[in-house]
Amino acid sequence: MAKKGSTSGKGRKKPGQPDLRRLLRVPGGKRVDLSAFAADATPAGPRDKAEGLAATARMGEELAGLQERLYAASTAGDRRRVLLVLQGMDTSGKGGTVKHVIGLFNPSGCRIKAFKTPTREELNHPFLWRIMRALPQPGEIGIFDRSHYEDVLIARVRELVPRRQLGRRYGQISRFEQSLVDDGVSVVKVFLHISPERQRRRLLERLDNPDKHWKFNPGDIDERALWPAYQGAYETALERCSTDAAPWYLVPSDRKWYRNWAVSRLLLEHLRELDPRYPKGDFDVAECRARLLARGA
Repeated sequence: MAKKGSTSGKGRKKPGQPDLRRLLRVPGGKRVDLSAFAADATPAGPRDKAEGLAATARMGEELAGLQERLYAASTAGDRRRVLLVLQGMDTSGKGGTVKHVIGLFNPSGCRIKAFKTPTREELNHPFLWRIMRALPQPGEIGIFDRSHYEDVLIARVRELVPRRQLGRRYGQISRFEQSLVDDGVSVVKVFLHISPERQRRRLLERLDNPDKHWKFNPGDIDERALWPAYQGAYETALERCSTDAAPWYLVPSDRKWYRNWAVSRLLLEHLRELDPRYPKGDFDVAECRARLLARGA
């Protein structure tokens, strides 16, 4: 995981193609100190915004092709799919990431879910119940804007559940994610790391632009006072739930262009590894071609 001052990584797959999964991965079981990571860093990324935007656009065709192959493979019984989990402080860019990254895919093959405050019905079920109902189907790419981690983040900061119950949830989450992986889900968990200074600037931009007032919540100001508590909650979640099966990736997110490039790159690396293939037809191609030609125009 790249720390403050780091701008490049070692051991790239190919010249010019960084292995972001290795570089941005949070090592599980080790103490995480978010203050040690620069939110404006660009580990192994393009040199500037212009290059970043161009590099992200260039990934679009390959990402779309891999997505189509993944969906096609599911029609022949391949159960594999991808789940992108986005977590981060307010204004870290969860919604913006969904908008820009999913724009590279065919929306019909994506399943997007933004998790809000639990409804009364959801509160009557175990905390993972609403998550299981939103999972991607075979061949799909699922995107969670917030997720089951809210139940060890805001629940911890706001003391919404007893500490003993909260402690058990980390294990439940890891076992749940392992079960997803066992069923063919590639779980890509991304923590969008933003600095308090950048958050303040983005909140002020929302206040200064009437067209952005709908995105502002006065409660965001009170939440900023809890920044240290939220950072501690994230550090614990990253430490306890970054596993071999479903690791966490820390993406510096002060620079929007880098955030979008990095998340796109992480998805590309996962899809390349899956290497889905178009299924072979279960019919006689030559015979069908002859029949079609015989019928004329």
